[in-house]
Amino acid sequence: MSIKIKSFERLYLAFIAFLAVILLGSLGFVFIEGYSWIEAFYMTVITVSTVGFREVKELSPEGMIFTSFLIISSISAFAYSISALTTYFVDGEYRNTFKVARLKKEIAKLENHVIVCGYGRVGEMAVAELRDHDTTVVIVEQDEARCEILRQEGFLVISGDATNDQNIEQAGIGNAKALIATMPIDAHNLYVILSARVRSEKILLISRASQLNSVNKLKVAGADNVIMPDKVGGAHMASLVAMPDVVEFLDHLSIQGGDSINLEEISVEQLPHNQIKSTLGNLLKEDISGVNVVGLKHSSGEYKINPGPNTVLDGACKLFVLGTSDQIDTLNRMLKLAQ
Repeated sequence: MSIKIKSFERLYLAFIAFLAVILLGSLGFVFIEGYSWIEAFYMTVITVSTVGFREVKELSPEGMIFTSFLIISSISAFAYSISALTTYFVDGEYRNTFKVARLKKEIAKLENHVIVCGYGRVGEMAVAELRDHDTTVVIVEQDEARCEILRQEGFLVISGDATNDQNIEQAGIGNAKALIATMPIDAHNLYVILSARVRSEKILLISRASQLNSVNKLKVAGADNVIMPDKVGGAHMASLVAMPDVVEFLDHLSIQGGDSINLEEISVEQLPHNQIKSTLGNLLKEDISGVNVVGLKHSSGEYKINPGPNTVLDGACKLFVLGTSDQIDTLNRMLKLAQ
């Protein structure tokens, strides 16, 4: 199996090779010719650089042989260095070095972003949905060709294996609000979830699972939700047979950001202070957006479907509202003005 060495690594190897030639040359002249260290270093430099100055002292036959091999070694090191330097600039590796530095600074400034580990079919759909919600996404992907395409599309991408702790740290795990592990191998997702949970207790962790017996393991590792795409897809297809009209209607519903009917989650904390502990009826009287409240989640975690106007809002409950994209936009503008 061939190993591809990056241009920057080749420059580093070329520098090491030059240092090795200088060191070995100095050692050779000290032990073979009996030169002092300063004389040995000077002799090595003029030999490697081929400037043509005379020798410090007349060389012995052994010294002549050593000097010949030293010249051959220095020429080889010089040729390798020229090749590495040319490749570094021609391949554009120097630009990538600056890009990586700029990416680190940009990610370091992010807060409440979402990290998506793996950009396969599931990861691509997750990123597309998050982008529709105007959510900042940082992608961790191992395929370098795919990473380059994503960069050209304007995404923030960390090129590398998500199971490497350094990569998820570079993605800003400390400031992220959620991490989605969508890799096809459950063991990789398990490791990422476990690593992320160790670094942040508050972050929302969602993982993909391919095998049923992996679901409990992922939850024990710290995943808040585990999704099996095959199971969800199969259940959806079965529902299309049993209740085609209902499923078709639900397919028209989307989270905020879609073009049709939208479903929005609103925390009561986002409402004006005088309405936080009001009733749902009083809230709807002042709401001119036209949305419908279809559900409510109490601070205790209890859900209530189609809550009535007498429902009391506590300070930590959440409302689920349904409306068109224009109605949702109007509601969001009202909430921002009220804050």
